[in-house]
Amino acid sequence: MSSRIGIIGSAGRMGRALSEAVVAAGQELAGGIDRGEDPTALATKSQVLIDFSSPSALEANLDAAVAAGIPILVGTTGLEERHHWLLDQASQSIPVLQTGNTSLGVNMLSFLVEEAAKRLGEDWDIEIVETHHRMKVDAPSGTALLLGQAAAKGREVALADVSVSGRDGITGARESGTIGFAALRGGSVAGDHTVHFLADNERLSFSHLAENRGIFARGAVKGALWLIGKPVGRYGMREVLGL
Repeated sequence: MSSRIGIIGSAGRMGRALSEAVVAAGQELAGGIDRGEDPTALATKSQVLIDFSSPSALEANLDAAVAAGIPILVGTTGLEERHHWLLDQASQSIPVLQTGNTSLGVNMLSFLVEEAAKRLGEDWDIEIVETHHRMKVDAPSGTALLLGQAAAKGREVALADVSVSGRDGITGARESGTIGFAALRGGSVAGDHTVHFLADNERLSFSHLAENRGIFARGAVKGALWLIGKPVGRYGMREVLGL
């Protein structure tokens, strides 16, 4: 039996990819709204909402989901402390899944990176290399930071305290325990990420290559379907994978 999925942010490239992914998964597209539109009506005819809109719209979207008593998956990036407070508040009434990346492969990678960092120790240097298309405006990418946070969590440190990026000139020897970032830009690359663990005489590398945004749409649909019927609370993509 299919489920009715509503999409917030439906007019953008990600929104269009989500619509295609809902249909491809054999589910029912309940409809979509975009910037400036009221999410209330969409929520009342949906079983779950997927939100890839903007931080400024988050409060209204959460209010609509809570009023309708349905779960919501939030993939919107650029969230600040107040937005996470709003998510925590909503999760006391409905199931909420919030993530900065809905790719199943990336979330599995973050789990592996955390486990490797936890077990290998500081004798292994960690370097994260990411490549994106020439039009990307931020660096390191959000996914690279997600992976850096996973590595830092494995080592039980704060990423802000050990992060190093933009090396240039005479930088001196590498400081033990730091997590390095390097960003490459060019062409039409959707997103490549590699986490290197480097020790004396051996190296271990984990990579994820994204070929198009369809992988994020498929992961979001899978996460939304998983969220239907779950108890009230706040979830992440790792729970979808059973990690």
